[in-house]
Amino acid sequence: MTPTREVYFNITHVWVMYAILAAALAIFAQGWYGLWRRWRMGQPAARTEPVRARLLRALRQVFSQQTLLKRYRAMGIFHALFFWGFGVLFLATTVVFIHEDLKIPIMRGWFYLIFQSLIVDLFGAFAILGILMAFAHRYVYRAKRLKPDTRDDALMLFVILVILTTGYVIEGLRIELTHDPWTAWSPVGRAAGALLAGALSTEAMRGLHRATWWFHAAVVFGFIAWIPYSKLRHLFTSPANIYFQNLEPKGVLQPLDMEKAERLGVSRLEQFTWKDLFDLDSCTECGRCEVNCPAFLTTKPLSPKALILDLRKYMHSMGAGGAAEPAASVQGEEASPLVGPVIREDTLWSCTTCRACMEQCPVMIEQVPKIVDMRRHLVMERAEFPDDLQAMVRSLEARAHPYPGAQASRTDWMQGLKLTDLAEQPGAEFEVLFWVGCAGALNKRNQEVTRALAQVLTRAGVKFAVLGREERCTGDPARRIGYEFLFQQLAQQNIATLDRFKVKTVVAACPHCFHTLKNEYPQLGGNYTVLHHSEFLEKLVAEGRLKPAASESGAVTYHDPCYLGRYNGVYDAPRELLAAGGGAGCAEPEWNRGNALCCGGGGGFSFMEEKSGTRMNQNRAKQLLATGAETVGVACPFCMIMLEDGVKSVAGEKNVQVLDIAEVLERRTRS
Repeated sequence: MTPTREVYFNITHVWVMYAILAAALAIFAQGWYGLWRRWRMGQPAARTEPVRARLLRALRQVFSQQTLLKRYRAMGIFHALFFWGFGVLFLATTVVFIHEDLKIPIMRGWFYLIFQSLIVDLFGAFAILGILMAFAHRYVYRAKRLKPDTRDDALMLFVILVILTTGYVIEGLRIELTHDPWTAWSPVGRAAGALLAGALSTEAMRGLHRATWWFHAAVVFGFIAWIPYSKLRHLFTSPANIYFQNLEPKGVLQPLDMEKAERLGVSRLEQFTWKDLFDLDSCTECGRCEVNCPAFLTTKPLSPKALILDLRKYMHSMGAGGAAEPAASVQGEEASPLVGPVIREDTLWSCTTCRACMEQCPVMIEQVPKIVDMRRHLVMERAEFPDDLQAMVRSLEARAHPYPGAQASRTDWMQGLKLTDLAEQPGAEFEVLFWVGCAGALNKRNQEVTRALAQVLTRAGVKFAVLGREERCTGDPARRIGYEFLFQQLAQQNIATLDRFKVKTVVAACPHCFHTLKNEYPQLGGNYTVLHHSEFLEKLVAEGRLKPAASESGAVTYHDPCYLGRYNGVYDAPRELLAAGGGAGCAEPEWNRGNALCCGGGGGFSFMEEKSGTRMNQNRAKQLLATGAETVGVACPFCMIMLEDGVKSVAGEKNVQVLDIAEVLERRTRS
């Protein structure tokens, strides 16, 4: 006898099921149509090609559940159990459709026993386990990153649990009523049937089977119809959003055509791209972005999750065609119904652009570009931004650096050093250009780092040059606060200078300069090989051009700069340098590498006073000091400024020094 089973055992009037299914699918389609009409009001965005590369990446990320499992292991496990379990059940339903409706007899033989019986039975149990763990996570342990009032989520989990458990009731009753000879291949269903058979007569089991079958079908079809109208839509939008993810280098902002742009930034929802609007309906409200946000953790008025949900709520308040009544406080064509009434200005100015939210988001939502787009509107169209940043902008415009009131010149740090200054020696030959950066040249503490790096490069025999007074700010502070026009102006001036001196390779000590030169200058025609000083120094050590001695200092910890780590994936080179020559290596803080907490210096924050909540640099300093290290290693001039202040504020009587990796290496290479 060939192993198989009757699909519609004990069921009559099957046509009723198809009628209900047709109605559910019509409601389902109507819901998606309404969502699609909202998404399509956004601006164009090229996020569909290359198809093969996107599809392979999406499949790998979705089916491996790698982002979910990366940090919050418990949540990742129960989501993976549910995902894989429900996925197998969906495949099993597809098999039934092919077998019964398309009349292709595939649900038989070993395939029926191994997949349709055993594997489906076990994975259904995994899905139930995942749902029970999710209930416990939300309502027993009450995870802080989840909303306390989650009735919709409770209903969603309950409905799924009902679908799964009634499925086993139906299977168990069928096994008992038909005396299925293949029952050993369905262990969970067999257990459910045995439990029910002990309490019910044959007729009672037959009636319960029929009633449960129709109830199960009704709940499943209702569930399908409900999907586009609830958070359940993420079952479809989240995998699609992973497919549509940005394939450009991390953190690269899209430039504006300053000559042709009809508007500067985003002031209305429809000025976002369709992908930005699609992001809003992909959010699962998991809260990972929120509990990793340095602003939220220090009670600033920014929650990346709330920002996305507020935009989504506003989008859904619109008609299907994108029409919405403007907020009562907004009148006139020039007013903005988005920035202010929907998203507060102080929310936007609380962001350090550290990308922790985007790093943690399992469905690739892009919060930071949305924030910068709204900042662009405030800065370039409304000229409304914090006074501290206005002073910084005036300095950039007048002096090409962001430090108003700075007394030092760009060449003061060179005193006593024999360097090739291209501003004074325009025809000099050089191996690499050392890009000093504004902080490295003008901040007194970072001048020491710049001198140390220059000395190390000299000891290694590197033929390097600097631009001296020809160097200008890369424009990163301007671009991150939303002043795209000033960024492009500074960038074009720098590109002209670099091209005039025929620069090919650049070494930058500032991760912000490094990222901008490497990833964003190509947008404007500036193409160079750009290395962070940690990468270049590690290369010199590996080649034997630098031979560090063993460290006599105590334990060292290392702080990952956001623009070096999360933006550019440079994690190992700084650590290898700290361990070079027999160094003790790093005592890792609890939050490190891609999960490292921002020092609070990015996105213009180095030039602003924190006027609410606790200080971000102190929050990070506490994590670093908890390692017991006597030295905090950094690889960014902004991190140096922020963490020296933070460590002094929270170290108490501990004698902890903050050193750049170049300073550590300089000390270890003194002859």
